[in-house]
Amino acid sequence: PFKEASTDDNNAGVQENLIHIRIQQRNGRKTLTTVQGISTDYDLKKIVKACKKEFACNGTVVEHPEYGEVIQLQGDQRNRIRDFLRDIGIAREEQLKVHGF
Repeated sequence: PFKEASTDDNNAGVQENLIHIRIQQRNGRKTLTTVQGISTDYDLKKIVKACKKEFACNGTVVEHPEYGEVIQLQGDQRNRIRDFLRDIGIAREEQLKVHGF
């Protein structure tokens, strides 16, 4: 449901490169979870909308000069976003790299 354009391939929507999930400290106890490396075949705004509803947090898509489009979610959502991306079929477990443990 997050595909922009339907392409015929054998992987059935699974991308080939790593997805990096990181946490950034803001001020005090506040944190940001960033997700970088999702294929451009997917509509990141739709993924963020689904994550915001699923995790009850705010989120956005920002343009990073080095990494391209990056998803930012409020709070520590590292495990939840990993399970979410795996369960909906965007990436396999070995493609998800969670940093900061």
